[in-house]
Amino acid sequence: MDAKIPIVAILGGAAITVLTGLVSVTPAGLVGAHWYGFPLPWLFRLVVAPQYFPWKVDMLSLIADLIFWIVIVGVIALVVKVAKK
Repeated sequence: MDAKIPIVAILGGAAITVLTGLVSVTPAGLVGAHWYGFPLPWLFRLVVAPQYFPWKVDMLSLIADLIFWIVIVGVIALVVKVAKK
């Protein structure tokens, strides 16, 4: 197996995961916090008590998002490689 596909999958998946931290997925009725990350929200910004550190990272959701995007990018990279042959 070519070593480029896992490297591309890991780097691409990590980049997409970090970029989804810019996407707000806050539910419509939620007041007091903003949720970021896709498909699972993994970054939370508390609005109610900003005098404390307002950012919270849910590590389990972050790891799940990272695995999700690594698999997606890996499948796309594999399909592109097979399509080139």
